[in-house]
Amino acid sequence: MNFPFQTVVNDESETKKVAEDFSLLLKAGDKILLNGELGTGKTFFVKCVCSAYKINAVSSPSFSIVNEYTNHHKIYHFDFYRIKKTVELYDIGFEDYMNDNNAIVFIEWAELIPEVLPEKCYTVFLKYIDENKREILIKKNN
Repeated sequence: MNFPFQTVVNDESETKKVAEDFSLLLKAGDKILLNGELGTGKTFFVKCVCSAYKINAVSSPSFSIVNEYTNHHKIYHFDFYRIKKTVELYDIGFEDYMNDNNAIVFIEWAELIPEVLPEKCYTVFLKYIDENKREILIKKNN
């Protein structure tokens, strides 16, 4: 997978394949920002990456703000959708999560609080085309 990577997927199985390929590139300390409208598959993409790591109990952290998953990899999965103020992130120890170089961090709705985002990261953009099709663009920001 070369970056920027861009493709159109026709169904969930193709999305899963892209996520699995992407998972092979990730290492502890990586940060992945996920952007896209509601229903474009941000959580599904994270589930597919985690599935490649044999982590299957993945759910949206919309209400909890962050979920932690562990198997051979440690994953922190954030959702900024319901965050109203940056201070809410610091109240839950966001900096500690971000400084954990033993974990991979996913942040859904990352664009809602840009001031806390790392400069070095991957950004995954998911765009709705129709009920089944999505455009996926992955950029690597060094």
